[in-house]
Amino acid sequence: MGFARTCSVALVGVEGVVVEVQADLEPGVAAFTLVGLPDKSLTESRDRVRAAVVNSGGEWPQKKLTVGLSPASVPKGGSGFDLAIASAVLGAAERIDPRVLADIVMIGELGLDGRVRPVRGILPAVLAAADAGYEQVVVPECAAAEAALVPGVSVLGVRSLRQLIAVLADEPVPEEDPDDAGRPDPLLAGLRMPGTGAATGMRGLGAAQQDQDHDLADVIGQSSARTAVEVAAAGGHHLFLEGPPGTGKTMLAERLPAVLPRLNRQESLEVTAVHSVAGLLPPGKPLIDVPPYCAPHHSATMQSLVGGGAGFARPGAVSLAHRGVLFLDETPEFGSHALDALRQPLESGHVVIARSAGVVRFPARFLMVLAANPCPCGRFSQRDTLCECPPSAIRRYQARLSGPLLDRVDLRVEVDPVSRAQLAHRGPGGESTATVADRVGAARERAAARLAGTPWRTNSEVPGRELRNRWHAAVGAMDEAERSLERGVLSARGLDRVLRVAWTVADLVGRDRPGPMDVNLALQLRTGVPRGVPMALEALT
Repeated sequence: MGFARTCSVALVGVEGVVVEVQADLEPGVAAFTLVGLPDKSLTESRDRVRAAVVNSGGEWPQKKLTVGLSPASVPKGGSGFDLAIASAVLGAAERIDPRVLADIVMIGELGLDGRVRPVRGILPAVLAAADAGYEQVVVPECAAAEAALVPGVSVLGVRSLRQLIAVLADEPVPEEDPDDAGRPDPLLAGLRMPGTGAATGMRGLGAAQQDQDHDLADVIGQSSARTAVEVAAAGGHHLFLEGPPGTGKTMLAERLPAVLPRLNRQESLEVTAVHSVAGLLPPGKPLIDVPPYCAPHHSATMQSLVGGGAGFARPGAVSLAHRGVLFLDETPEFGSHALDALRQPLESGHVVIARSAGVVRFPARFLMVLAANPCPCGRFSQRDTLCECPPSAIRRYQARLSGPLLDRVDLRVEVDPVSRAQLAHRGPGGESTATVADRVGAARERAAARLAGTPWRTNSEVPGRELRNRWHAAVGAMDEAERSLERGVLSARGLDRVLRVAWTVADLVGRDRPGPMDVNLALQLRTGVPRGVPMALEALT
């Protein structure tokens, strides 16, 4: 009787569980039994592993073979267990010393010819292995850079099962034949799910900070909206842009990611883990260090927004936009159930999805930007009569955005049409993205210094009770906001959000605490009602 064991990782959302892969050989009729709660794709690994071992020059044992995945109570799926199963079988057949395999975690899919293909979720799987105390990991060669992001783990990247056998058996490592020149590497196909980039509206990651085609200087006019974008970026506040078509709402949203600061190490690992599980991690760039931008189409379902799907739950748009921007253009055209499903992530910063296979938790702390027309034809305004929509149609259109959802949006700005004089102006335009990003970075540093020693880093994350008890505005600064609460213009949540925005305005203008002008500007941005406060931040200094 032969026995060997090694380890792999089962992913549950973006969290991993180390699974012990055991192989047992006994005399009897040749058979291959796989136990331990595998799904369909994992059950098919029996044929992939057998063909890969034979085509790699190994001898398949003609005995009764049982492969167990422990703990058996954890659902397991995907093809990432192939490499561990093959190694355990070869260890039980004494082709590899079983003692060498015991403390190694192996992740990878096997082709029928023995080549090792990458799978989704390499980074969170290696993180789980490191947390469990494992120091050696074997992954596909093209995913080794992603696995190497985890400190304290020795990563071995292999291109084929033959190479792995040679390394573990202390034999000369064979060289693999290179692919034809000019053709894409077929092994990279496992790093990206076909069609997912277009379906989620993801922009090319890594280009947000260097994209010269998306500069705030290109936006003509819209001083109020530009101020709101700067405040949103500085404090992480959600933003609602309302105005006729062609006024620049989408332009402003597309330029917001470049205004945000680059991600720190911890945030980069969080974002990279989500995109790795979703199959959206671009080859050649294992670490995402810029805020992602996700703009799903208005026909998106609730599952595509918040996550879910059949079988194992997959991350949705809110998780793909984690630490970045989620832009919902033509927001009233989204389904009401899909929009209302955003309420909990906006408050908690994560999504919890319950399925029969288990409960999955995805991170979802994003900056949401809503854009909408004022009516179905888009020309409704208080200043002219171009709109031909009946009042009932306007009310129905605007009622598609529920009150509880809008109550979670900190900034609401009306984007006005651009005049002919503004379009014809040939002088210098507005401030560039680099200039605004510098001010936003300075404001974030002030907030981070004030919040040092707390679990929060931006003003939008601070709970209302902490704001009221620890970080007070200047004496009398909140009087107007409190009167709005008494009149029913603001809810209790709205009052807390006004104070958060006021702190962000104070950080932008360099004040130690919000004054009456800062609070009134925050109240004006919150309600959309003019308060006699200039929208330009430089006028507040």
